[in-house]
Amino acid sequence: MNGPASNRLLRILRHRWLDDTDVKRALDDAALDRLAARVAESETRHGGEIRISVEAGLPLSYLWQRLSARDRAITLFGKLRVWDTEHNNGVLIYLLLAEHAIEIVADRGLARHVAPEHWQAVVAGMREAFRAGRYEAGLLQAVEAVEALLVQHSPLRADGANPNELSDRVDLR
Repeated sequence: MNGPASNRLLRILRHRWLDDTDVKRALDDAALDRLAARVAESETRHGGEIRISVEAGLPLSYLWQRLSARDRAITLFGKLRVWDTEHNNGVLIYLLLAEHAIEIVADRGLARHVAPEHWQAVVAGMREAFRAGRYEAGLLQAVEAVEALLVQHSPLRADGANPNELSDRVDLR
């Protein structure tokens, strides 16, 4: 069996092979705590919201439909309510371990200010860290890059407050 059918089968097997233990191996509890703390700290500097989601493999329904990591990130953007911030300035940083795929989805309040090439540069920096097995470092780098954009395009309110609209914890799937 060669061609598209074998590629599809290999993709399904790769995604089904990985599970939550692979996610825990990539990011242990201490790393998850540090990431959550970094997101919380970041949100004291700007008026936006950052969410991180890490998934071992795509759900079987996505694989059957040949959907991409980008499709999944957009779905999670909605499921995690990142789209539902008061000023439309939420950002989802998504990592799919099975494909080493990285996606950043920004709500329209930020996306209109940031060129797609800039997001690609952020993802490229993360990819280098992930290739070296440094998942926490790559995610921290992404939070810093997103923070810089949010500081520039979504400053804190005049009273210096940023009500926490979303969980700072890393979403694991």
